[in-house]
Amino acid sequence: MASARQIDVGGVPVGGGAPIVVQSMTSTPTGDADATLAQVRELAAAGSELVRVSLPAAADTEAFAEIVRHAPVPIVADIHFDWRLALVALELGAAAVRINPGTIGSDARVRQIVEAAAERGAAVRIGVNSGSLPRDLRAVARTDPGAALVEAALRYAARFEDWGFVEYKLSVKSSSVPDTIAAYRALAQRTEAPLHVGVTEAGTVWSGTVKSAVGIGALLAEGIGDTLRVSLTGDPVEEVRVAWAILEALELRRRGPNLISCPTCGRTEIDLVALAGAVEDRLRAYAVPFSVAVMGCRVNGPEEARHADFGIAGGSGEGVVFAHGVKVATVPEAELVEALFARIDAELGAAGPRS
Repeated sequence: MASARQIDVGGVPVGGGAPIVVQSMTSTPTGDADATLAQVRELAAAGSELVRVSLPAAADTEAFAEIVRHAPVPIVADIHFDWRLALVALELGAAAVRINPGTIGSDARVRQIVEAAAERGAAVRIGVNSGSLPRDLRAVARTDPGAALVEAALRYAARFEDWGFVEYKLSVKSSSVPDTIAAYRALAQRTEAPLHVGVTEAGTVWSGTVKSAVGIGALLAEGIGDTLRVSLTGDPVEEVRVAWAILEALELRRRGPNLISCPTCGRTEIDLVALAGAVEDRLRAYAVPFSVAVMGCRVNGPEEARHADFGIAGGSGEGVVFAHGVKVATVPEAELVEALFARIDAELGAAGPRS
């Protein structure tokens, strides 16, 4: 059910069978160009392929221009209320603008944004939410919020089509996981446009990750979604990490290593929690895909570790390091992490850690 239509967002293909695109949004004040650029670079390094930056006021336009000029990935301008800022963002080189037409005002103003995007080869995301629905859909939203969101999005999309503009994607996110899933399922049946998926205002890193994994994961497993953002209250780099974890869990994309670690139980003879955490932290430095097993006992550990590209299986105060199913070293527990990564780096060479 992947979207049939493909659009271009600053050179990044979206929809039409292209790989699902990960994006996030900066949380720094846009007027602070240095801080925002630093965060854009962090997000890009973590795997964000598009980054959304708010343009809240005319006073921020000079900084926004600097961000667009030096960003390592395409910038999507986030615009609310002031339609003129969307025109400015496009003029300054934004690859796309995200608008909720319901907060922009008249069709004439929305059309000016669309025409400016067409002129500059930019894309538009139509993002609707329950707080700015057309008046006639508010009653519908009380009984079927998903249907109201879908109807609003499709009304705006129809206007774009009437104006001859098809370089758009749609989103109908909700803070409710069931409403989000229902809305996107219905929307996917009624449009060929690319869909940007996510659970909005999902919460803190812990609770938001759970909601996002359930909501976004359910949709992606059904083939619904062309771009995604995990919305968390916290460091946006965590949004990118969670997004990739969801894609990797569904085997839709892989960017870096896959960690396999067993749950603790009464058979565990080493500090498995600390060991797995240390390995996970070190693995974040690697961009190439490979699997690593961290196992905590002599029962399932050795065989599970053999099935991974690299692995360690712990015993009482020591552990075994494996590479491709072959035991390569037995070392004390305190030396396991270093011995594991010495083996990984010896094999990966130049394809190892990011510089």
